[in-house]
Amino acid sequence: MRYYDPAALAKVLADGIAEMKLDIPAEQQEKLMGYLALMNKWNSVYNLTSLRDPMQMVTHHLLDSLAAVPAFAGARNVLDVGAGGGLPGIVLAITRPDMKVSMIDTVHKKTAFLKQVKAELELANVTVHTMKVQDLEVSDKFDVITSRAFADLSDFLNWSAHLLAEGGRFIALKGTAPAHEQERIPSEWRITDLQPLHVPRLGAERHLVFVERSV
Repeated sequence: MRYYDPAALAKVLADGIAEMKLDIPAEQQEKLMGYLALMNKWNSVYNLTSLRDPMQMVTHHLLDSLAAVPAFAGARNVLDVGAGGGLPGIVLAITRPDMKVSMIDTVHKKTAFLKQVKAELELANVTVHTMKVQDLEVSDKFDVITSRAFADLSDFLNWSAHLLAEGGRFIALKGTAPAHEQERIPSEWRITDLQPLHVPRLGAERHLVFVERSV
């Protein structure tokens, strides 16, 4: 676990939020910093992320996920597939306490971490599942299913389509706009939008891919 100056990290987070013109109250920013502290603490043992520098975690994880938050406006019930260390699921849960956020991963260590974050940050809107998404069954289907660097678009759609509510959509967080993945998606799906994201202090491409049923 690397030492870091919490005040310096909090300033970078706040400056990034201001640059993206997001409305994230101080209380939520404090929870985001609490999440970062837990990730940094657990990462040395659980290998939640390949990043070891907390400042990089602010830009590559927190700000990166925060840039996608406006795309979830109006969402009521969201599933984060292959949630890993909780990105974007935990960030969505913190910034949208009115929205239910479920996260699923097959790795027990990662879901144990997510449950710890839920408990310590008192995130009552979070549910954590440890299993393959193909095996998950729910009574209340999701209006948005999301993932961040999880899988090829076709696999993402095929594995989790049974969980999408009628009229719902997928939002995939990707790096470069994946042209080859777009061409291979099943015929019953269509890409409705491809949105580039600007992430402060992150010198890399980021895109959101929006997918809905074609019929």
